[in-house]
Amino acid sequence: MKASDQTIQQIERFIRKIAQKLPMNEETTLFTDIHVHVSQDSGEMMAFDDDEQEITRCVVEQWIDNKDENFYSSVAALLRKECHRLHDMIDNLGITKPYSFVLENDDSENVAELYLADDETIIIGGDLMEGLDKDLDDFFVHLMDEKE
Repeated sequence: MKASDQTIQQIERFIRKIAQKLPMNEETTLFTDIHVHVSQDSGEMMAFDDDEQEITRCVVEQWIDNKDENFYSSVAALLRKECHRLHDMIDNLGITKPYSFVLENDDSENVAELYLADDETIIIGGDLMEGLDKDLDDFFVHLMDEKE
C-alpha cells in the first residue's frame, strides 16, 4: 500500500498532537508505552497511554475499508518511517524514558513495536535480528567442521 501525501500529513499531525499533549516540562509523565490503535475498517487511528486514556485520534481516509491482507505490516512500516523522520519531537516528549510507540490492532493486540526512545538507546522497530537463526546455524556447522 503506497501512502498518499494526505495520509503522511495526517500521520504527522497525529504525532504532533501527541507531542502537544505530552510536552517536556519539569514533571515527566510515567508511561512505558504509547499504544497506537489502527482500525482497518474505520480508518481510525488512536493513541492511548498505559491506563487506556485516549491521547488523540484521527481518521486516515486512505485506510477506511482497506481489505489489504498486509494492512498492519504496511501501516507499521509507514508509522516507523514517520516516527524516525520526526524523532527529534518524539525523543523529547514529557515522558520518563524509556518509552515506546506500539502498534495495536482493533482487538488491542500488539502488532509491532514502532519506536523505542531511551536516553542512551534508540531502536527504530523492525526485526533487528533478521537472519540470526541462519547465521547461528551456519556458524555451528562451520564450528563442527573445524572440530572434525
